[in-house]
Amino acid sequence: MLVIGGARSGKSRYAEEIAARSGRPVTYVATAGPPRDEEMKARIAAHRVRRPANWVTVEAPLDLARTVPGEGVLLMDCLTLWLTNVMLGEHDIAAHRAALADALEARTRDVIAVANEVGEGIVPATPLGRAFRDEQGILNQEMARRATTVVKMVAGCPLVVKPAPDPAIVL
Repeated sequence: MLVIGGARSGKSRYAEEIAARSGRPVTYVATAGPPRDEEMKARIAAHRVRRPANWVTVEAPLDLARTVPGEGVLLMDCLTLWLTNVMLGEHDIAAHRAALADALEARTRDVIAVANEVGEGIVPATPLGRAFRDEQGILNQEMARRATTVVKMVAGCPLVVKPAPDPAIVL
C-alpha cells in the first residue's frame, strides 16, 4: 500500500492506523535520520509518541532496502525523507531506487509506504528543488505501480486511487 499526500494531510496517522488494525507484528521504518534542528526533533518525537510500544522501530535513513525482508507488517515512513537523504548525500539515486524496488519485489510481508506528493505545488526556484520534485515523482510512480492499493490523503480524508474506481459508476 502506498499512502501519499501533501504536508499535514494525515498520511502518517492513516498508515499507522492501518498497520495497527492488521493485528500482526509491525516494524516501523523511520527514514528521517538524525534531526538537523529543534523543529525536526519535535516532529520525530511526536511520531515516536504515537507508535505502540510493541512495534519494532528500525532507523534507515539510507539503506531502506535492507528493512524489507521479514514477517509481519512493514511501515516505511517516509519515502520523501529517505529520498532527501539519498540526494543530499549525493548517492546514486537510481541504484538506491532499484535496490528498494528489488527488495519489494521479493518481499514476504505486507508493506505500507508513506510518501509526499510534491508535484502539485509551485515549481521550485532552484535546480536542486526541481530535481528533487522530479525524482520524488518518479519514485512515487514506481511505488504506485508496485502497490496493490494507493490512498491519497486530502485534509485527513483517505481517497482510494488504486484500485481505480470503475469509470462506468461515475457516468
